[in-house]
Amino acid sequence: MNKIILIASASILSLGLAGCGQKVENTADAAANSAMETADAAGAMASNAMVDVEQAVTPTPTGQEFVDNAAKSDAFEIAAAKIAQANAASQAVKDFAAEMIKAHSESTAKIKAAAAAASPALTPNATLTEGQNEDLAELRAKKGAEFDEDYIDGQVDAHQTALAMMRDYAEKGDTPSLKTAAGEIAPVVQKHLDHVKTLDK
Repeated sequence: MNKIILIASASILSLGLAGCGQKVENTADAAANSAMETADAAGAMASNAMVDVEQAVTPTPTGQEFVDNAAKSDAFEIAAAKIAQANAASQAVKDFAAEMIKAHSESTAKIKAAAAAASPALTPNATLTEGQNEDLAELRAKKGAEFDEDYIDGQVDAHQTALAMMRDYAEKGDTPSLKTAAGEIAPVVQKHLDHVKTLDK
């Protein structure tokens, strides 16, 4: 009789533990999902904070420095996007690259027009830096999924830098026509940054 009671008690206990185990597992899954959502939100906030910090610690360039930096940035983006159209594995990355060629060609035209309207007129120098040329050489050497990862990571960094530069000059720049252009370009750069972050995930 005692044996039967013990067996029955053990069975009830094991069923109870199994039920608890399922509850614990469900709770753990929910906690993991919540943590991932929190991490995504924190990542977005940290990224925006990085742009703000970069803007705060970088001295505002002169008009000539600004048009040169903008021209080099646009030239690099277009060159990198052309490589992406040839070397990328993902169609989403290739589509983003096509968007970059169009948008940065428009940005180049806007900066040139604003530079010409400055007094005295300015001429942008789009010659790429040594670092930009090295980055392009690295991109050319990669293909497929490895290329996609490297290109997208670089695009996040490049757009954060460009956004900080445009926001800063729009607020503190010394040439009115360029300040206007920077203010018009900044929201476009923000849109590209938001887009490339979705690809980065």
